[in-house]
Amino acid sequence: MKKQSVAPVAIAQAAPKSIATGLVLATLGAIAFSGKAIIVKLAYRHGVDAVTLIMYRMLFALPVFAVMAWWASRGKPPLTRHDWFGVLGLGVSGYYLASYLDFAGLSYISASLERLILYLNPTLVLLLGLVLYKRHIQRRQMLGMLVSYVGVLCVFGHEIKLEGANAALGALLVFLSAVSYAVYLTFSGELVQRLGSLRLVGLATTVACLLCIAQFVLLRPVSAALLVAPQVIWLSVLNATLCTAVPVLMVMMAIERIGASLAAQTGMVGPMSTILMGVVILGEPFTAWVAAGTVLVIAGIFVFTSKARAGAS
Repeated sequence: MKKQSVAPVAIAQAAPKSIATGLVLATLGAIAFSGKAIIVKLAYRHGVDAVTLIMYRMLFALPVFAVMAWWASRGKPPLTRHDWFGVLGLGVSGYYLASYLDFAGLSYISASLERLILYLNPTLVLLLGLVLYKRHIQRRQMLGMLVSYVGVLCVFGHEIKLEGANAALGALLVFLSAVSYAVYLTFSGELVQRLGSLRLVGLATTVACLLCIAQFVLLRPVSAALLVAPQVIWLSVLNATLCTAVPVLMVMMAIERIGASLAAQTGMVGPMSTILMGVVILGEPFTAWVAAGTVLVIAGIFVFTSKARAGAS
């Protein structure tokens, strides 16, 4: 009887701790993810190009994701040919192409604008669902999308005055990166159910790492890898670990504790942390246009995802 009376108390005490831990993990994961753009911008100051920079990032991240794929595959049935085609396709769209386009775009636009464009990803997933599966878009979602895109246009309009056509090219590349990742999210549902999220992420990112390395070998002389500044190497190590592998694990651990909906809401700190780090570390200007655009984007996504949050609560 004594054990039965203590157990509910222990569970009640453990639940708030688990929620608090999940919120901390989700917040730190979002901030770590957002630091990727800052590190890329810092590396570009040392004269490296996107092909070389992403090769180094994926080279250092490859062992982590390969171990992740092996760990998650233990005791599981081997992949079928259909599974392998799915992993290859998702690896190309979700991690190789999306990453390369993002890196290329960051050479032309600020980290703040890049993060706001990528934050539109849920709206792109919905639009793909409309085009591919004829899924209905509700008025609340349309309003949230409108507000978010107006916010991005505010920041883009300000930046194009400063950078000219380069800003347009960079914004286009980052937007295509967001589209590529939205394709990954749209088509990954079936494989996630069959393989599990950790196994799929490990395999797909391993594929992307190998493709980025192969891209460098095909487009650049191998000797070019030795010509980069030492700072590029250390920044790439930091990018591969703190801003790539670590946040993936943090967000997954957060989802286990607080659920995907609350973890996504906590991720709203990402754009704000990117802008703050851009101002403090990179010296990017923080103007009224950037502030207004950021508020509109975050508010729009909040409205856009309100029904999903209500359904998950």
